[in-house]
Amino acid sequence: MKHIFAFENKSDYEQFDGIIVNFRKKLSNYQKILEEQYALKEAPKAIVWTSEELATNIFSNLPIPAFTNENIIYFSPDLSAWRRLFIQQLEGRKAPEIRRYYEHLSENQLVTILGHELTHHSDLFVDEFDEERVDSIWFEEGMCDYLARKYILSETEFMEIVNAEAQMIVLFKDKYGHHSLDEFGGESYQGSLTSIMYNYWRSFQAVKYLVEDKADHDIDHIFKEYQSWNHNGRKVPLTDYFNLPDHFS
Repeated sequence: MKHIFAFENKSDYEQFDGIIVNFRKKLSNYQKILEEQYALKEAPKAIVWTSEELATNIFSNLPIPAFTNENIIYFSPDLSAWRRLFIQQLEGRKAPEIRRYYEHLSENQLVTILGHELTHHSDLFVDEFDEERVDSIWFEEGMCDYLARKYILSETEFMEIVNAEAQMIVLFKDKYGHHSLDEFGGESYQGSLTSIMYNYWRSFQAVKYLVEDKADHDIDHIFKEYQSWNHNGRKVPLTDYFNLPDHFS
C-alpha cells in the first residue's frame, strides 16, 4: 500500500508523524493476519492520512473521519478529535463511566478503526464496494469491528469496548433501536452521528454473540454460514438465518 499524507500544512503533518509511524507498524501486523487467515488477497492501493476536517468535509460528507472504497482508505490519526467525536455520541446525556472511557480512548482503540477499514477488503465478504449493499451490511460491519478488535487489542481492552458500547445501546435503545439490523444500509448514514453509530454497536455485539456464544469462537464457521446464506439466494433475512435473539435483530 502507498501512504499518502494529505494535510493543509507541514506543521499538521509533523504533529501526527509519530503516531502514524506507530499505526503503520500495528496495521502491518494485523494485515498479515488477514492475509494468512481471512482471505485478504488484495489490499487497497493506498491509505490517505489526513485531518478530521478534510476527511469529513473534503474527501466525504460523513461525520466519521475513517472510510474506505475499493482502492483507498481515508483516515485521520487525530486522537483528540476522535475522543471529542465519541463523546459527542452521548448527545449531552450523563453517563460518567462511558464519558471517562472515551476521554481516555487509547491509540490501540484508534488503530482498530483503521483495522476495521482494512478488513472490508477481505474476500470473505460477499458484497462488492460498487454494489448497493443491503441485507447483510450489519454482518460485514460487525465482523470488521470484531476481527480488528480481537486481534489488535488486549483482552482487557477488548472487554472495555464491549462494555462501553453495550451501555451505549441501552442508553439509546428507546431513541434509535426501533428497527431491525437487516435495515442497516445506505440510508442509515443520513441520520445523526449517534443514530449511525448505534447500528455499528449492535452489529458488533451481534457478531460477537454469533462467534463466541453460538459458534464457540469458531469464526470460520460463522463465515461459512454467512456465505451459504448468500449462495442459497438470501431467502430469509440474515438475522433470521442466524436465528439471532430478538434483542439483537
